[in-house]
Amino acid sequence: MILILDDDPDVALAARLALRKLAPVAVRHAPAELMAALDETRPDVLLLDMNFTPGASDGAAGLALLREVVARQGQVAAPAVVVMTAYAEVELAVQALKAGAVDFITKPWANERLVACVQAALARRAPAPAVGELLGESAAMQSLRAQIAQVGASEASVLILGENGVGKELVARALHAASPRAAGPLLAVDMGSLPEALVESELFGHRRGSFTDARESRPGRFVAAAGGTLFLDEIGNLPLAQQAKLLAALERREVTPLGSDRPVPVDVRVLAATNVPEAELFDARRFRPDLLYRLNTVVLRVPPLRERGAADIALLLRHYLAQFAKRPVELAPEALARLAAYRWPGNVRELRQACERATLLARGPVFTFADFGLPDLAAPAPAEQGLDLARREREAVQAALAQADGNISQAAKLLGVSRAALYRRLDKHGL
Repeated sequence: MILILDDDPDVALAARLALRKLAPVAVRHAPAELMAALDETRPDVLLLDMNFTPGASDGAAGLALLREVVARQGQVAAPAVVVMTAYAEVELAVQALKAGAVDFITKPWANERLVACVQAALARRAPAPAVGELLGESAAMQSLRAQIAQVGASEASVLILGENGVGKELVARALHAASPRAAGPLLAVDMGSLPEALVESELFGHRRGSFTDARESRPGRFVAAAGGTLFLDEIGNLPLAQQAKLLAALERREVTPLGSDRPVPVDVRVLAATNVPEAELFDARRFRPDLLYRLNTVVLRVPPLRERGAADIALLLRHYLAQFAKRPVELAPEALARLAAYRWPGNVRELRQACERATLLARGPVFTFADFGLPDLAAPAPAEQGLDLARREREAVQAALAQADGNISQAAKLLGVSRAALYRRLDKHGL
């Protein structure tokens, strides 16, 4: 669910039409309606305007609402907040990021950019929990927390490796919080959701008139994150041509906006993450070795949930059930045993969603395994699981191509990946 709060009906309608294919969309126009709308719709993403009075441009009203939404975390599931600002309000966007927003979009926007921004926020949902909630007492998690404490205070680039859903962004937030840049913004960019044509504009910014939809100048993410941390999520999806430009920006510590011939100095710490297997990153056909060595000064590996043991799974179950439930919760012993034995292919993200689902659907005070809505299957062996995942990925690619009548761009949009990522999957599966 996406909730839009904007006092301009035309702007709200344009956003709703652009986003309706991503998820159900609700619209409100008055700030006084927001809290009730959050309880009523329980949105995953809130698209929040920053000014509600004609002529106002300081964003005070929007910042106050943002802080109210962020303060609800821990009591209810809070949405990821994307703020809407005018093109010149870079400082306001930075204030919003510091206050807990996950991203910002400038008005007027290109629909492609708006969709990519909200799509990334949907994948992220609520802002990550506080650093102290990097939960787990397994040896792997204790080691990871110790590494974060050791590396966080440095300016070193860090590459975070791990499967989907293990908590790579949470690790990035912990590194930022442990750094001297903690008072600055932490800006996360999902490279996997960005259309290839928007990568340069998104990272480096653009000047008015530099391309067809560039009606106003816009700062890139490197500039918006100045003084703080830039987190490049799913960096493995960045096309090779764009990798060269990112490398140049990192080496020179400056960016050149599209349409400009004047470089802009930048002061950011760069963290990156990917779910690409580590061995594949060293394939020069997929990832530039010089960029890899620039990003992986330190490598942190986040363990999959299935390798963390039953005690960590039980701890996470108790945490998320307590977060979502509005009544005392008890797990049937049989349910706890089966949940601990489940392989959790979606890792902590899947467990969190299962806990939320259980609190909505459970019929009695004692939760059963069925309440979590998980497949009732014996866990496959690792080799069998790998074959099954590969088969399902191939089938998903074939289905998207069929639905798009062979159009690569449309198929990539259906799958939620970049064209380059889809080409790699076609090559991988011999399609």
